[in-house]
Amino acid sequence: MIEIIILAMIAAFLGLRLYSVLGQRAEHEEEAVPQRFEPDERAAPPVHKQPAPAAAPKRVLQADGLMPTVERGVRAIAAADPRFDIIGFLEGAKGAYGMVLEAFWTGDRAVLKELCDDDVYASFAAAIDAREALDHRLDNRLIRIEETHIHAAVLDGRMARVSVLFVADIAAVTRDKDGNVVAGSLDDAVESRDIWTFSRDVRSSSPDWVLDETDEG
Repeated sequence: MIEIIILAMIAAFLGLRLYSVLGQRAEHEEEAVPQRFEPDERAAPPVHKQPAPAAAPKRVLQADGLMPTVERGVRAIAAADPRFDIIGFLEGAKGAYGMVLEAFWTGDRAVLKELCDDDVYASFAAAIDAREALDHRLDNRLIRIEETHIHAAVLDGRMARVSVLFVADIAAVTRDKDGNVVAGSLDDAVESRDIWTFSRDVRSSSPDWVLDETDEG
């Protein structure tokens, strides 16, 4: 009888031990197990995203020294014509400056007609006519362009107008029909300061600008 009681007590003790162990294991097994593609937030700290880098400034703003009124005009033109940028425009203006001067000096009316509007072309053509009437010709040289910058810019409706200041060294000589020097010298370059205004219809399919006004700087 005593042996049965002792065996019953041992069985009860073992049962309690098994329940304690299995019960704790079952509780742990009920916890969610991190899957392969689910980050375990306990294992690694959260990753903080870096802010996106600021957008690069548009090329249209890459010219230094613009006055506020000029910058407003440039921005308005760029908004109306996405192809417009200061660097490209100034390079084209420098090329046009040299081409127009050379065409005027040599009397090339066809080139002037292509690069200038009607009023400016008429002024150049009249000066060429007067020169030829005297049997004079120009032997001028553009030595260098020292400075080029935007002097004014405005968008008037669909017409963009940009004025450019050119500071250049020019050697100017006028010769008669026999080649004799009438005025000037090729040995002494003179500084020339010109403000030329170029215009373009921003809705035009043509990217070309024309010279529509000339003035001294």
